[in-house]
Amino acid sequence: MAISAATGSAAGFISAQLRVQQAERNADQAEASARVLRRAASNAQREADSAQESARTLKVRSDQAQSNAGLARQQVTSMTQLQSVQQGFEAIRTQVADRLSSLDAAAAPTVNAEGQTTGVLVNVTA
Repeated sequence: MAISAATGSAAGFISAQLRVQQAERNADQAEASARVLRRAASNAQREADSAQESARTLKVRSDQAQSNAGLARQQVTSMTQLQSVQQGFEAIRTQVADRLSSLDAAAAPTVNAEGQTTGVLVNVTA
């Protein structure tokens, strides 16, 4: 029985050692897996940060483009209004020129007391 007990005790010890070794291997594998996952998470975080920065940059550029588009629309409106005002001034200038030329054409010569034509009457009173 002593041999049997010693054999059983040795087998139990070896079995316990194998379980400890297996547990250590499992722990080592879990730690290695945790390191790999930590690196992957760190890489993913860097990529997410980079993507977020790119998104912010695109937002700023989009806002600037929108502002530029608004300014361009205002310039088109201003140019259209300016063109309309210029056309109005041109019409007024044409009307004034027409009226002045009609005044020049309608001016009759002045006749003096002897009945002689002397030219156009000019008002020289000041």
